[in-house]
Amino acid sequence: MTNPGVKALSPQPTAPARLEPDAIGMAQDTVIGMASSAPAATAGLTLAALAAASAYGAGAVLVLTAIPMLIIANSYRKLNQWNANCGASFEWVGRAINPYLGYITGWLMLTYYIIGGVALIVPLGPSVLQALDVSTTNTWSNLGITAAVILIMLVIAVMGIRLTARTQIVMAAVEYTILVGLAIAGLIFVLNGHHPGIVHFGTAWLKPTGIGGQGSFSGAFLISAFVIAGWDGTMYVNEEVRHRRVAPGRAAIWAAALLAVLYTLIQVGLQGTVSPKNLQLHSTSVLVYTVQAFGGTGWGRVMAIAIALSVIATTGVGIVLTARIMYGMATWRALPPFLANVSPRRNTPVAASILTGALLLALIAAYLIGTSLQNAFEDLLLISSWLTVGFYMLTALAMTTYYRRQVFARFQTALTVGLLPLASVVFLGWVLERSIQAAPLAQKWSLVGLLAVGVALMFTARFVWKSSFFSLSRESEASGD
Repeated sequence: MTNPGVKALSPQPTAPARLEPDAIGMAQDTVIGMASSAPAATAGLTLAALAAASAYGAGAVLVLTAIPMLIIANSYRKLNQWNANCGASFEWVGRAINPYLGYITGWLMLTYYIIGGVALIVPLGPSVLQALDVSTTNTWSNLGITAAVILIMLVIAVMGIRLTARTQIVMAAVEYTILVGLAIAGLIFVLNGHHPGIVHFGTAWLKPTGIGGQGSFSGAFLISAFVIAGWDGTMYVNEEVRHRRVAPGRAAIWAAALLAVLYTLIQVGLQGTVSPKNLQLHSTSVLVYTVQAFGGTGWGRVMAIAIALSVIATTGVGIVLTARIMYGMATWRALPPFLANVSPRRNTPVAASILTGALLLALIAAYLIGTSLQNAFEDLLLISSWLTVGFYMLTALAMTTYYRRQVFARFQTALTVGLLPLASVVFLGWVLERSIQAAPLAQKWSLVGLLAVGVALMFTARFVWKSSFFSLSRESEASGD
């Protein structure tokens, strides 16, 4: 018999699981941003190309490139103070400027982290085999090593952000110690050396156009922008950082500054240790080759270990960051809704993490095994710098648009909110335009194809998944939002 004096208790809806708040600190977030750039792996991919493009003025180019990067990092900081969510620029651009432009920004972010991730993972197998003094030409050995690392880092990513951060700290300590130590040793070798083939340090190294003014200003700057990029990774875990509205922005600035210093040291320290001809002939293994020139085979293997650690670290971070961008977009139904699911036990977007790992595995396998596809993949890999410059520019514009009423408030905000971000956008736009003009037709069509896929997904989100993102009104600081 039911007691009429007692009301039946109706089950309360369970709140959907969210990412774990206050899980990591600013220092850990800074390391995540730096790992996203993969210093050793990226330097290995670009050192020879940057030396050639700048005519050995790469140090000056990197320092100058750091200026707009720090300005844009400050734009990220201010936007994060407004709205700290892991969708970051996707949501900032969409809510401050236009939802459709915000969607394209999110698509650029996703494609950059997936395509750029493939570019950085490719050297993993050869680096591990080189460190073990084994032949690096076996495709199946390379694929096996790469697949194992992706699966291991996927498991760590699914286990939670705390384990990811601890793992990154350990790998970063070893990688950066090796890089800094060997770069300083290389610089000492060049400054004190009378060895045949070295390029002696001179005042031309301090000019962005390099020796004889033969460097390509725009070409070198675009490579440098790709090199220093990745610091924005601090933002995609912002929901899991202590003091989420403040710390991720500071971490972004610290990551950008430290990356600029580290890359400048590596470039200046190693580019002159061998002749220009040999530097270009060994461009695919340039870090190991240059270290062997002054340190011998043993130290070359140590550098190979640093490269392998760098790739492993960026693989783990890439899975974490890409999954969170997917999660942030999927919460608006801008991507398939199942990607917004978070494990209640691990507080991680498991479905998005698994999809990211699967995409990396599939693309790496297609690249290594399908030799007929390699040219198409290489065109995609080469335009990854265009993608990051694109969403950096859009993010800076979103900051100025959202805080536009501050521009005329006082001189300081006129600079930090108006003049400097817009000048950085104009400069990066000029570099991007010059680079696209000079690129082969295949790369231009690759960009068109990527954008076309993004537009198709955007309309699918709008009309099939019924995303509410496209009905958002523009916001600004004065609106009180």
